[in-house]
Amino acid sequence: MTGTLSGPPTATIRSASTLDEVRGADNAMSPKRRALLGGKHLLLVVLSLLSLFPVVLVISTALKTDEDVRVNPFGLFSSFSLENIVTAWTVGSFGDYALNSFLLSVPSTVLVVVLSTMGGYTFARLPFPGRSICFYLVVLGLLVPFFTYMIPLYFQMRGMRLLDSLVGVNLVLASTGLSFGTFFMRAFFSDLPDELEQAARVDGASEWQIFLRVMLPLTTSGMGALAVYTFIQNWNNFLVPLLYLPNGEYRPLTTGLYMFLGGRSIDIGPLAAGTLITILPVVVLFVCLQRQVTQGFLSGAVKG
Repeated sequence: MTGTLSGPPTATIRSASTLDEVRGADNAMSPKRRALLGGKHLLLVVLSLLSLFPVVLVISTALKTDEDVRVNPFGLFSSFSLENIVTAWTVGSFGDYALNSFLLSVPSTVLVVVLSTMGGYTFARLPFPGRSICFYLVVLGLLVPFFTYMIPLYFQMRGMRLLDSLVGVNLVLASTGLSFGTFFMRAFFSDLPDELEQAARVDGASEWQIFLRVMLPLTTSGMGALAVYTFIQNWNNFLVPLLYLPNGEYRPLTTGLYMFLGGRSIDIGPLAAGTLITILPVVVLFVCLQRQVTQGFLSGAVKG
């Protein structure tokens, strides 16, 4: 009976002593640590406010009346009106620009994801002569700025009659993301165990079946992260549509906002509304898929 009752008090005393030690250690260094943590949090709050204030100001300006914008341009949400958004959507043709942005961003993103996934699998799982050299040549594209070849590419596209066409601009946008996409997806395929591939070969699966049914489902997080990243990059791309869509028939939101700014430099309200229309889709996309994107990039970094 005595042995039965002696166990719990001893454990309780040990737990209490351990808790006291932890509290004593925290109290011993609390002034310094609290000051350091307080400084870090204060810095983060200041940086967050500096980053969010322009976005909040754009939203507030887009949703105010024209008179309120002229009288109190920096007042936040002092009035409410959809007039600026309607003006930007109709007069500024931002509805057409938004459709063109989707027509340029979605196909190029699909191309990058499909080709990068196939290229990453090839460089990671298929042995062939010169594989390392070919991979380094692909990765070399990350080191070559677009500005170095954009003018020769313009004349080449003009000779191929691809200027002012959705096909030409989608190909250019896809080419700018293939190097990073291939490098990124190779990291995922390289970390997959060889036993999966060997078991599939024993079962008589072809190389195409191994890729589609065995390896590809294990890299969906990487494909999703790459798709979101590529879509945001292509959506925000300004230089490629400006150079290779000179007539403006398929002008996206980025260049449309630039043209709208040139013609309406005084109309701050519609400009803010156009800016809001431009950034809203990518912000919503990233907020909704933030966890998946973060997990995909972290997995790729660890596996690489």
